[in-house]
Amino acid sequence: MTEENQSSSSPIRILLVEDHALTRVGIKTVLKREPDLDVVGEASNGEEAIAQAEALKPDVILMDVGMPVLDGIQASKKIIDSGSPAKIIMLTQHDNEQDILASLAAGASGYCLKDVESARLYMAIRTVHAGDAWLDSSIAGKVLKLYSKNVTPSAVAEQPGAPAAQEKAAQESGHTPAPKAFEPDRPYAEPLSPRELEVLGLIVEGLSNQQISDRLIISLPTTKTHVRNILNKLAVDDRTQAAVHAMRRGIV
Repeated sequence: MTEENQSSSSPIRILLVEDHALTRVGIKTVLKREPDLDVVGEASNGEEAIAQAEALKPDVILMDVGMPVLDGIQASKKIIDSGSPAKIIMLTQHDNEQDILASLAAGASGYCLKDVESARLYMAIRTVHAGDAWLDSSIAGKVLKLYSKNVTPSAVAEQPGAPAAQEKAAQESGHTPAPKAFEPDRPYAEPLSPRELEVLGLIVEGLSNQQISDRLIISLPTTKTHVRNILNKLAVDDRTQAAVHAMRRGIV
């Protein structure tokens, strides 16, 4: 086997971060069933996770949300801000909307419930390792529902001139403006085509490129082209950002 083939067939190196020892053992046992997944390290809190991420340089980090010392969301932000190329999947027992949005804002590439089926967990790990985002459909639905009600997370600061600020100023002046539809936080460089909107909706659902190809009955290269065009038009860096922006703008 050539060096190139060895590199391409190398297992995905995983750092498992979970404060409950029995849960760690269970997840590790499940992951050991797959030859392309290798748990190279474990941590029981956020501070240990940061140190292990620096020392082990894993490909993917499975990060518990609620932990002592430093929680998973704070740890994820510190790891990503440090320049680590590791992709982070948040694991939690609760589909709490605030935690989901905070995790995405911190830079996590995926969000899974701990009771996820093993096959779905494998898919999530492989998906984020390939550079795509992963959101369980139930979680994506919660976030979409949140934004469909035009609820802006408190963590997102209002910008001067934003609709909420304009409405407040109008109210202070004694003028009540007519209700308006949710507006984009910035204009599109170019409008999305109907097919791109369709693909974007499936990204929000958490589907991988291959799953989108299968769903729409189009080739994988065509799907990748659509995804690339969507990222360019929305002026975002990855699929997770595209999904969050899409839901904030109410375009899916």
